[in-house]
Amino acid sequence: MFDEPTEDPTEHPSDPADRAREKSDEFRMHAELAAVFEGHRKFEAQILPGLDPQLARDIQRSMGRLEKAKAAEHPVLPEQSDTEAAGLLTLPNTRGLSTNDYHIHRRPGEVMIVRWVAGDQVETFYERIQAHFDAALNGYREEERQAHEWKQDPGTLAYLAALDAVEVKIPDRYLRDVIRKHNVFVLSTQTADEINISYLSDHIMGVSPADIVGTASAPPDEPAERDLAWFFKLFSLRGIAEGIEQMCFFTYLQKSDDTFDGEG
Repeated sequence: MFDEPTEDPTEHPSDPADRAREKSDEFRMHAELAAVFEGHRKFEAQILPGLDPQLARDIQRSMGRLEKAKAAEHPVLPEQSDTEAAGLLTLPNTRGLSTNDYHIHRRPGEVMIVRWVAGDQVETFYERIQAHFDAALNGYREEERQAHEWKQDPGTLAYLAALDAVEVKIPDRYLRDVIRKHNVFVLSTQTADEINISYLSDHIMGVSPADIVGTASAPPDEPAERDLAWFFKLFSLRGIAEGIEQMCFFTYLQKSDDTFDGEG
């Protein structure tokens, strides 16, 4: 995941606008990943293992119920889920937990990470995710133009034009105005069957894999590909609770193809 070869536009007969949208969606997901997990490296967020196991499971179950409650075609939660969604967003107040930091519960082969942001931290999150998206898209546009524009074939030029036409305002895509105007709660998810744990920890978070998954589950010094592969699912819950714009990011990581000994 994430290490993708440069594409040749002439090899893809699909509609240029569709391909440009697919690339835009890819960059948006990468931007979300960066904005959610760069807190330690960019904003002095702490890595805090020791999250109460029961609370971690309760959050996991609540996120699962909310995901099942919403319609498949859009991320807005139904009104009957408002109480549970608000309860998740306000856990820092009710349970004495810090915002911005990464609260971690882990056992060998399984990790849960919870991060809350509120108020000005939400504003910073949107600024960062937009900046990551814009940088990725603009860089890709330039690379594709330098690599392929000289060919001057219609398919290539159409794809480059479609890329130039892409414009995504992340707050709009994440329904920020809808949340504010209509006081609704929104839940979106991002899933990867395999994510490189070293990419997530070293490159994005600026910490070692052991800091995230524990020493028992960390890859060896010379890892094989299977040592780095973890199932990944990110839940992004957004809304207004107690009069404050808030977000809760719950991440579930699982390495299910090995047996671990010891505690992380």
